[in-house]
Amino acid sequence: MNKTRIMVFGTFDMVHEGHEDLFTQARALALRPSSGQANDPYLIVSVARDEVVERIKGAKPRRSETERRELVARNKLVDEVVLGDKRGYMAHICAAKPDIVALGYDQQGEFVDNLEWDLKAAGLHTKIVRLSAFNPEVYKTSKLI
Repeated sequence: MNKTRIMVFGTFDMVHEGHEDLFTQARALALRPSSGQANDPYLIVSVARDEVVERIKGAKPRRSETERRELVARNKLVDEVVLGDKRGYMAHICAAKPDIVALGYDQQGEFVDNLEWDLKAAGLHTKIVRLSAFNPEVYKTSKLI
């Protein structure tokens, strides 16, 4: 059976039900619409580097990138965890060679705006999918901490 490589991104200071739903939605993207049969999903989670989180969010993460990586790696829905790039973002995406990049409902910015073009420029034929929110008024890390 073929594996569909799906990649998601985040800080993951904690893993809550919203993240569980993100992982579940991402894995479900391995379903082949034409046949209704599923390829075997292989979920790759990219954990943002400490300095990237601080630059984007204006504050350091609560846990170190090593702790956050280990936390995500314990999740049974996750097949592989990688640390994001310290500069830029394409190197680790190119190394992972995802079939699908699944973006969270609230992910935005230059990375998201340029992703489609950057993937094509890198020679990747990666599909980009925006995932749905799961009770964001409750399950958002900034509201739970």
